[in-house]
Amino acid sequence: MPRGTSEVSEPMYFVLTALLDGPMHGHAIMKEIGDLSAGRVKPSVGTLYGILERLSDRGVIMVDREEIVNGRSRRYFRITAEGHALVEAEAKRMHEAASLVMRRSLGTSSA
Repeated sequence: MPRGTSEVSEPMYFVLTALLDGPMHGHAIMKEIGDLSAGRVKPSVGTLYGILERLSDRGVIMVDREEIVNGRSRRYFRITAEGHALVEAEAKRMHEAASLVMRRSLGTSSA
């Protein structure tokens, strides 16, 4: 099992999920997080870049490339194989936890 599955915050989970579609730059990641969470998760720019730095330090994302757009550097990030394993393990963990609650809720509501 990948290390750190219990250490994946909700915004981290959405960053990793966004990057499953391919490399993205920070602004695109923020937009995708908003779309994926139906607007519920909205990290500030500073929070997002802190998350990106922590995920990079853990080796679950990496810089894919950099380009200059309108005189500013734009950094694209991509998920690594370890990142894929981490987000999949976290999704499985959440699914199992949700299934447990649903089974118990359905079982007690019919009694």
